[in-house]
Amino acid sequence: MATAHARHILVKTVEACQDLKKQIEGGVDFADMAKKHSLCPSGKQGGDLGSFGKGQMVPEFDKVVFSAAPMTVQGPVKTQFGYHLIQVISRTA
Repeated sequence: MATAHARHILVKTVEACQDLKKQIEGGVDFADMAKKHSLCPSGKQGGDLGSFGKGQMVPEFDKVVFSAAPMTVQGPVKTQFGYHLIQVISRTA
């Protein structure tokens, strides 16, 4: 079964998500931004969600995690929880 190790930042608005993405692409550390801005409890760990299998996350999140190139920042990704920036750390087939 495919597994992935990912981290994310969850915010309420698409604008906030886009702003954070620009900052990260400009060199700001993803984990620092997660600690400061993420609404998810995982923010305390720099947004780290650990490893999980396909189908364990909501479909919109899963689709990105199991298709994006590792170590790229994806988003905004809208789910019922808000808007996410997602970074896949690693993935197994």
